Amino acid sequence: MDRSSIRGTSVGSEVIAEGNPARVGDAPDAAANRPRVTPPCGSAGRARRVAESAAPTMSHARSLSVLHVAVLLFGLAGLFGVWLTLSPIAIVLGRTTIAALALAAVAMVLGDLRRPAAGLAINGAVLAFHWLAFFVAIRVAGVAVGLLGFASFPLWTLVLERSLDERRAVRGDWIVAGLVVAGLVLTVPPFDRREVVLHGLAWGVASGATFAWLAVRNRRFAREVPARAVALWQNTFAALVLVPVAALWPGALRWPTAEEAGLLLALGLGSTALAHTLFVAALARVTAHVASVVAALEPVYGIALASAFLGERPTPGMLAGCALLVAAAVVASRAAGAPPAGPAGRMPA
Repeated sequence: MDRSSIRGTSVGSEVIAEGNPARVGDAPDAAANRPRVTPPCGSAGRARRVAESAAPTMSHARSLSVLHVAVLLFGLAGLFGVWLTLSPIAIVLGRTTIAALALAAVAMVLGDLRRPAAGLAINGAVLAFHWLAFFVAIRVAGVAVGLLGFASFPLWTLVLERSLDERRAVRGDWIVAGLVVAGLVLTVPPFDRREVVLHGLAWGVASGATFAWLAVRNRRFAREVPARAVALWQNTFAALVLVPVAALWPGALRWPTAEEAGLLLALGLGSTALAHTLFVAALARVTAHVASVVAALEPVYGIALASAFLGERPTPGMLAGCALLVAAAVVASRAAGAPPAGPAGRMPA
């Protein structure tokens, strides 16, 4: 192989990225005299550009920090459930619509509005059902029962990751999941076995299961699609799924007051668009199991925020549960830098 071919091989990626770079040994004006090499076009070029733009650039430590910020914003959403008197359908439809519009505006300003990846429509439907089920559980049986049902999601995550060959669970994962469930059981007060409570608990479990499924699917998308695009299209499809439901459900919609419109705007921008984008971005570097354990801190953040903004004081049981949740998050976070225990599954359609 001659020297020119070696030079061409060594800087091939630079030629694609920059178009016309100077090579070692060139005269100062040599680059300007050579023919310009254009980036690859067609499906291969688009795939390469998508892969480069979607490649994870955050370290594990930064991904965990971003994940905690997202969970804090999700915990803030619980306060909006208290402040807003709209129906669960109206709240979820409002937050997803506002989030989708905001993310679309950002994408258009940045010139990065792209078509949705295959499978994101399913994610949008799952996201809509998850939020709807959680708000219904809270409205039917209260926040305590809703959180208790939602506490099942770390176990669902382990089961789904194992069944989809995303990752083989080890004994430590089950111990951490047990700590999460125990912590959430202590965090919420006891409840009775009335039919309405069991009904709300069932909705809470459904919310936890769909959250786990969404986390596993989002981790796979986060490897190939930019987080902002995933958040945009998932919220868009979630809103589209809820439009006919809201139209056909009696009393689901009413015009919000000016105060409610402002609260929906804050909920859609901060606790939905931003939080969802950060959560998906973090999933590019941490497993769905670790994300579910960190997301279990949502009640901890929620209790702290409720104490600060609503004047609600936590009970000793809540504080003990919060301690277990923090311990579980610390254990899972310390193990986050370990290589995956199993092969990554294929992107579901």
